[in-house]
Amino acid sequence: MWNEATQVYTYTKGDQSVLILLYGVATILLTFLMVLAWRGTLRSAYKAECLAKEGRHVNNFREDLRSLLHENLHRLLMTPPMVFIALFTILPLIFMICMAFTNYSKIGEHLMLFDWVGLENFKALFDSSSILGSTFWSVLGWTLVWAFFATFSNYIFGMIISLMIMRTMLQPEGAINVLLRNLGIIAQDASLPFFTDPTWARVTVIIINVWVGVPYTLLQLTGVLQNIPEELYEAARVDGANAVQIFFKITLPYMLYVTTPYLITTFTGNVNNFNVIYLLSGGDPVTDVGATAGKTDLLVTWLYKLTIDKQYYNIGAVIGILTFIILAVGALFTYRNSRSYKSYG
Repeated sequence: MWNEATQVYTYTKGDQSVLILLYGVATILLTFLMVLAWRGTLRSAYKAECLAKEGRHVNNFREDLRSLLHENLHRLLMTPPMVFIALFTILPLIFMICMAFTNYSKIGEHLMLFDWVGLENFKALFDSSSILGSTFWSVLGWTLVWAFFATFSNYIFGMIISLMIMRTMLQPEGAINVLLRNLGIIAQDASLPFFTDPTWARVTVIIINVWVGVPYTLLQLTGVLQNIPEELYEAARVDGANAVQIFFKITLPYMLYVTTPYLITTFTGNVNNFNVIYLLSGGDPVTDVGATAGKTDLLVTWLYKLTIDKQYYNIGAVIGILTFIILAVGALFTYRNSRSYKSYG
């Protein structure tokens, strides 16, 4: 800006849009909390007025404070957690949602002062002809494939091991030991492309997740299997049912009936399984130099890279919103159509 006193142009620091947005969201949230507090004081005053008209005792300030240690103890204990939830959960969530409708991202070495752009970020992400759009659909497809196999492979393999294979596979001369000792699968001077070939990398992270997750699933499914009424098996055998028919007509439906909520939460957790992908493969391999995501990146790891490495905050916010919508709609639709919900919902 032109400085009349020195007759030269001087640099004046501009406004920081991100702070303006943050302060605005905080002000709205604080105003909402104040409205709730005002509503509570009106109800308390009205209650005190009613007690006074009835000739009953009305607590003074000291008695109100003393009640926080007795009948109103829940208010004393719940107030600090609610304050921290509002500050560290609700406020960042609303701020992130607002960020999705701006053009706030890093340009060169500077963070630009952003403007509201409406649904332009969503349009760019859904446009399959653009780099971000094609990457989004590719990562979304792989995320769903990963979540499906990571969920049901653990579920099925845990169930099979608990029913049929666990005792024989872990014997000294069982299948695993025999295969490891006797089979020469690859040459001594060769190596398998675990994290250099896209297909191998994706299969590798699925298999390793099975190895990590099967014991936990095994413990859960063993408890479910032990609670299936033995009378059902006896009646099926009397009617001439074989082992396969008993499994698909009694065991599997009963297990799905009991564990449907668990499968939904596990699928949701695998969609957001940041640790396995990021710490194991880092999203590699990256086959396209200009791509922002590798072949094993999930939506959550891609979001991390966009925001931390690339500082595309607006696109990262959009991906976060879309991930929540996909998971919420999928979980709600699946659960409402399950036998668990129809029986007890």
